[in-house]
Amino acid sequence: MNNLIKNYGSIILLLVGVTVGSFIGVYLPDLVDILKPIGDIFLNMLFVAVIPLLFFAIASSIANIQDSNKLGKTIGIMTTVFIVTIIIAAIATIVGLWVFPVTAQADASAILEPLTENPNETWGDRIVRFLSVDEFSNLLSRKSILAFVIFSLLVGTATRKTGEAGKHFTAFLNAGNKVMETMLILIMKAGPIGLGAYFAYQVKTFGPEMFGFYAKPLGFYYLFGFLFFIVFYTLYSFIARGKLGITSFWKHNIFPTLTALSTCSSLATLPTNLIAGRKIGIPKEIANIVIPLGNTLYKNGSSISSILKIYVAFSILGWNFFEPFTLITAVGITVLVSMVAGGIPNGGFIGEMLMISLYGIPNEAVPAILILGALVDPLATVLNATGDTVAAMLVTRFSGEKFDKEQADS
Repeated sequence: MNNLIKNYGSIILLLVGVTVGSFIGVYLPDLVDILKPIGDIFLNMLFVAVIPLLFFAIASSIANIQDSNKLGKTIGIMTTVFIVTIIIAAIATIVGLWVFPVTAQADASAILEPLTENPNETWGDRIVRFLSVDEFSNLLSRKSILAFVIFSLLVGTATRKTGEAGKHFTAFLNAGNKVMETMLILIMKAGPIGLGAYFAYQVKTFGPEMFGFYAKPLGFYYLFGFLFFIVFYTLYSFIARGKLGITSFWKHNIFPTLTALSTCSSLATLPTNLIAGRKIGIPKEIANIVIPLGNTLYKNGSSISSILKIYVAFSILGWNFFEPFTLITAVGITVLVSMVAGGIPNGGFIGEMLMISLYGIPNEAVPAILILGALVDPLATVLNATGDTVAAMLVTRFSGEKFDKEQADS
């Protein structure tokens, strides 16, 4: 019993918190408005902590890599893993829709957000805004997370190339990384209460909207997405580390999964993914690079939802989705969409606008695309966020590195 409490106590408390939050969301919805500020405070603490955590984790990992060829090899393998597995998710979704076709009807009365904040902004302007900022202070916003990741990569690389003169700064980065890891552990002690409160809000908000016009495509996404989550992530874990990889991944993936499900934020899940990666035994120099970069650039859930949204739009318009050119284009768009969906709640709108623009989808199909994007967000975030950890396991496997048995809690 003592071992059970020691190994699973935090997970049991988290499950209790989420369960209580779910019951409150269903049976006591009036309490949700009282509890939501608690969840918001917890989420804000995670968002505040994640910026310095990202900086120290990425910069210190790169600064401590002695072999520049090793860094290039890690980045190359990571990119290959990201692209190949995103394409696998897209193709699997196409096959699923071909075997189990679904239809949807757009809700023309829906009140939607504007399609873009600046209609005169070109795609070039958006790429610049996505990759960089014009003031250092803007780097500290989670809305500029990819620009901040690039900055952290450059700091780590510059520190490593400075050599002996930069050893004191390397020590600072290493100490900062340790301090932020400890701070994260302290914040996550409030996880059962914070996530439980936020889960009550999610159940109250999305529960009634899960039925109606979008029941069939939503049913497909949640059923297919759940099967993909279990089957493919188990397969990837096995490829990475055999049977031990499967047991270790699922044992330590519970906390990140519940965090993603309740917050609908990949960025909020990032700290728990880093903890899970350490317990699985992923080498720090890989976990601290692949998981943060994957948080922005690697989205299995977005890949699946992208294909589904294109299919639903074509269905509404009476277009043939299964033409070869359309399928090839859809997979290409999906790779782009999966790499521009930010790690914030409902951050896929930029990708959806890309899809609408490239296909020339008329206005009558736009509501279906945007509403589906919002309703599938909980499971999409789970697939997006937790996929980062299993991707880091694959990178460890294909790079020839060994899983760290001393840091692993298998």
